[in-house]
Amino acid sequence: MAMFFLVALSASHMASSLRPGAGLGTCRASGYLPGRSGNCEKSNDPDCCEDGKMYPQYRCSPPVTANTKAVLTLNSFEKGKDGGGPSECDNSYHSDQEKVVALSTGWFSNMARCGHRIKISANGNSVYAKVVDECDSVHGCDDEHNFEPPCDNNIVDASPAVWDALGLDQNVGMVDITWSEDGYLPGRSGNCEKSNDPDCCEDGKMYPQYRCSPPVTANTKAVLTLNSFEKGKDGGGPSECDNSYHSDQEKVVALSTGWFSNMARCGHQIKISANGNSVYAKVVDECDSVHGCDDEHNFEPPCDNNIVDASPAVWDALGLDQNVGMVDITCNRLQTNETETQDAQM
Repeated sequence: MAMFFLVALSASHMASSLRPGAGLGTCRASGYLPGRSGNCEKSNDPDCCEDGKMYPQYRCSPPVTANTKAVLTLNSFEKGKDGGGPSECDNSYHSDQEKVVALSTGWFSNMARCGHRIKISANGNSVYAKVVDECDSVHGCDDEHNFEPPCDNNIVDASPAVWDALGLDQNVGMVDITWSEDGYLPGRSGNCEKSNDPDCCEDGKMYPQYRCSPPVTANTKAVLTLNSFEKGKDGGGPSECDNSYHSDQEKVVALSTGWFSNMARCGHQIKISANGNSVYAKVVDECDSVHGCDDEHNFEPPCDNNIVDASPAVWDALGLDQNVGMVDITCNRLQTNETETQDAQM
């Protein structure tokens, strides 16, 4: 597990380090919300809305990395406290003794991270906390949001139990942190079909899991691996995009979980370049970077976070030796839309 370090705070650094998205990648405000004051519960000294003041709104968050920089804020998820309504993930309230958090809208990713345990590091300590709610970066200044403005785009809004576990002074109310949701999967061996010499799981071995992938660029660096998408071969079950198998003569690929982006790239034609050649291939499946070591995944471990898992036809078109099994490549046309390169949402 990677080590995580708190970005040191100082008087000269405070203003820039706690600015929304400062140094964390490009994520610009999508609009501004006119403030409206009201009955703002102040148990954790929240920033209550002021009439007429304009508050920035964000639909994106900085890219998620192995050490995602963020700002920890204090929030109560109990009924009647400053957290507002019940948590979005489970429609429930949570005790101040529970280690739970809310994430800014971009990181919350339309409930995709509900229930995930993230590792938060600060002050030389680390703690795991469960994602139960959204720290809404778009809406606010109403009863549902305790008449507080929209969250900044880089917030991990945490219960008092999280602050206590990190040894932080709750009176400060805002601290630079890092967080990660990557974990490790215990290996379990089984009937691993070996037609393309896969890396089969070993009992008890710990395999890293990734819910994110490196940022997409005009020429995204990746690793090409070999996979058969035919029934009964090492690709496991049918392709996720179309619930079908594909011939080894078809130019098709699977992408690591972050790049697969919850099926957002299904059916896209991506351009793969290696060995002085280029080929277009269709995205039909996910190279699962989180789950593995089971029958559905051919008892192979989770994929790395930078994989383009390609059919034999892709390897042949690039003039590559399939016996090598792993080659550095670049690929483009990975963008799903203009904002995705900014948001790097997983």
